[in-house]
Amino acid sequence: MKNYIYTFIILGLSFVSCTHNFEEINTNPNAPNRVTSDLLLRQVVYNFAEEMSYEGFVAGDLLGQYRTALDFNLFDRHDLKSPQLGGNPWAIFYTNLRDNQILLEQSKTQISETVYKGPSLILKAYMTAGLTDLFGDVPYFDAFDGINKEVTPAYDSQQAIYTAPLGILDNLEKANTAIDAYTGSIPLNGDLLFNGDLDGWKRMSNSLQLKYLLRISKKMDVSEKMQALFTEDYFIKENHQNAVFNFSANAPNNFRLSRLRIGDFNNFVLSETYENILTSLNDPRLNTLFRPFENSNSEDFKGLFNGINPSVTQVNLADYSLASSLFRENSSSLKANFITAWETYFILAEAAQKGLITADAKNLYEQGVTLAFEYWNTSLPDDYLINNANFNAPGTTPLQQISTQKWIANIINGYEGWTEYRRTGFPELQTISASLNNNIIPARMPYPTDEITLNQENYNKVASKTNNNSINVPVWWNE
Repeated sequence: MKNYIYTFIILGLSFVSCTHNFEEINTNPNAPNRVTSDLLLRQVVYNFAEEMSYEGFVAGDLLGQYRTALDFNLFDRHDLKSPQLGGNPWAIFYTNLRDNQILLEQSKTQISETVYKGPSLILKAYMTAGLTDLFGDVPYFDAFDGINKEVTPAYDSQQAIYTAPLGILDNLEKANTAIDAYTGSIPLNGDLLFNGDLDGWKRMSNSLQLKYLLRISKKMDVSEKMQALFTEDYFIKENHQNAVFNFSANAPNNFRLSRLRIGDFNNFVLSETYENILTSLNDPRLNTLFRPFENSNSEDFKGLFNGINPSVTQVNLADYSLASSLFRENSSSLKANFITAWETYFILAEAAQKGLITADAKNLYEQGVTLAFEYWNTSLPDDYLINNANFNAPGTTPLQQISTQKWIANIINGYEGWTEYRRTGFPELQTISASLNNNIIPARMPYPTDEITLNQENYNKVASKTNNNSINVPVWWNE
């Protein structure tokens, strides 16, 4: 007994001794204890671009009806709570928003890293908008910093996320202020979008402000602010000013579908919806973005109806058009979009057509179409804007033309194409073949099941506001 007590005492003393100054003793003085801002900026831009471009191809393009899946296609049949090859962007947003928050905090506390404040605010606004536009109310104001703050943050309303102080629009304005105020000599390193050019970031901020003001224009008067931004005339106007991440031809920076097995790539074929619309317009971008189907004796393209039930409907891969070499063999010409000149001009064209700004809507629309063709490295036919996509074409409306052209060009951003369809109703998407959502096109993404276990109390509150996390309940700006 005495021996046992003695041993216990010795162990206890050893424990106290070993834990005294534990962190100081066990910290390697030669190892970094924080990530530098240039590496953080590079990581956030690269990771978000790489992850979401893949998500856009394998999931967003199904919702936007650019492609359809032959197998593993519960998502294509609108069972969005059962993601398979893709369809869970929640974690991508929050991982990158967390890392970006570290970048933002360092820009506030480290004088040598003040130059990163504007870009980090812009990225925060951009990623937050993408998140809330897909899901609706989400954890925001108390999120992204679980180490120092709340690990089970409340869900904030989309309205507040867009319009409240420290929300999307406020952060973009604060970003411009930070960029204008920066007079230091330390360059913005690690910048994969603009190579350190702060003017590029400010143009991006202004284009994003135009985009998000238009997105919420159904809920509030945004005309004064949009007109001021248009009059200032400092936004992305040319494709060389685009906020895009350029993929390479070879690993590790090529498009992810270039690196995956051929079976994964071949699971996605041209959607009948996309084929029909581009064929009706005699649009040569079909040849840029897809391949003629294998069993074709000519340069014909064939799309598959979205949402088939593969246990009932058997298809032959050789009868349908696959994505072009741009997405597989040669992704060096492919880009992951954040915001572009063509999207900005379509935003302005719609704003002008709706009377939110004073401008020539037709001219803005035609600039958008021209830039979109240039972006996709496709020659614009001489008669395209006269006979095929005329702004005032009979049987259609200018707003329908604007939305359709924006949707066509957004194929690399499938979630964005679906979001714009939800907002505008154009182009008309088809009721899918074997719907698992009562033939209803979803109005939002469902919250992931992890939220039920990791943030249950707050999840229960938001689920009660969305008819038990229904994908058919519209987000705030679309109510």
